[in-house]
Amino acid sequence: MLSEAKFAETRQCGDCPIRHRAVCARCDSDELVQLDKIKFYRNYEAGQMIAWAGDQMDFVASVVTGIATLTQVMEDGRTQMVGLLLPSDFVGRPGRETATYNVVATSDMTLCCFRKKPFEQLMSSTPHIAQRLLEMTLDELDAAREWMLVLGRKTAREKIASLLCIIARRNAALQMLATEGEITFDLPLTREAMADYLGLTLETVSRQVSALKRDGVIRLEGKRHIIVPDFDRLMQEAGDDGDGGFLN
Repeated sequence: MLSEAKFAETRQCGDCPIRHRAVCARCDSDELVQLDKIKFYRNYEAGQMIAWAGDQMDFVASVVTGIATLTQVMEDGRTQMVGLLLPSDFVGRPGRETATYNVVATSDMTLCCFRKKPFEQLMSSTPHIAQRLLEMTLDELDAAREWMLVLGRKTAREKIASLLCIIARRNAALQMLATEGEITFDLPLTREAMADYLGLTLETVSRQVSALKRDGVIRLEGKRHIIVPDFDRLMQEAGDDGDGGFLN
């Protein structure tokens, strides 16, 4: 995968590390030319706010590198993380003027942005873009339903394993690798962020990660690099079957 610095130098669609999964994945060369006319890039540092809930958004975007969180502030001031934006995910909604959630960069990020009004016009005249965005929206809906099960029914150990499975699958998809046998990836979240997202305490997250390591389900190199010797075993720890569904 291209590094953020390397991609910043090229900024060419053909070199884009998310091209095969992004909203432009089905576009032909003529359609890419049209997109290029309304495209620009924005870089964000870790911790920087990308959008506040309720704010006007004059662009939509694809995450090229990095990760962001979607959060919602409740009436009593508590903040709940409701989603993650990983590379190739889409930011913003065509036809919607304001942001629904707070969007915060968890790591340094690069967004490939499109001016909203011209993008909405392109959707009307370019079926490939509208079709791909619909597919991504349906995938997001499936992920949200799966996450309801993760938060509502799973044990702390299964929640941690489930999150690792999700990140591992996405990393493999971006690199067009199979999720079988031994796989490796860098964990993009701190343990504090994992605890927030999973509704667990920091101590519980640390304890369960250590238990997965002790039991040989994962190996750690440093704080973030994770090696999964057997992905099927990780799925079993998550309570998932071989197709990614849930075991009864």
